Amino acid sequence: MMDDKHTQTQAPQPVQFANRLANSENFQNLFQEGMALVEETAMYLDGEGRVEAKKLERPASLAYATESMRLTTRLMQLASWLLLQRAVNEGEMSREQAGSDKNKVRLEKLSSAMGGPAWDSLPESLRSLIERSIRLQERIVHLDAMLYRQAEKAGADANDNQDNTIASQLDKLQAAFGNVR
Repeated sequence: MMDDKHTQTQAPQPVQFANRLANSENFQNLFQEGMALVEETAMYLDGEGRVEAKKLERPASLAYATESMRLTTRLMQLASWLLLQRAVNEGEMSREQAGSDKNKVRLEKLSSAMGGPAWDSLPESLRSLIERSIRLQERIVHLDAMLYRQAEKAGADANDNQDNTIASQLDKLQAAFGNVR
């Protein structure tokens, strides 16, 4: 007679595509793209952007100031997220530590008012940087959801499985010895 240990089979575990993606060459490309955009934006805002901003009329100048601040904030948040993921990939911190630190990073509430007369009066270079940063933000938000919601779900599933295992053991004890609960 075989014991329960040999007759029980574990359910196949799903492949964790998000974790593989986060450790892949694609992530390296995303990281490099994000850091290059941060650098390009800083150079623009400190150089050509200043010159262009001085030429704008008052309403457009206000829109420029607002959008450049939003852009800078967005890119700093995205860079923080990318650096956290790189630290995980390089073994400098665990995914759980990064998940805790990542809660300080705001990815989804960084919008820009794209459209309208104020938007149209902004320099093309600034609009291009904003549009590229928003596309980068969307990609990172998607990857973040895959990485961390998947991890949260796995943790919840593990707790459910542990609860089911304990309940199963209690049921066996009750069947063998009477009322245990």
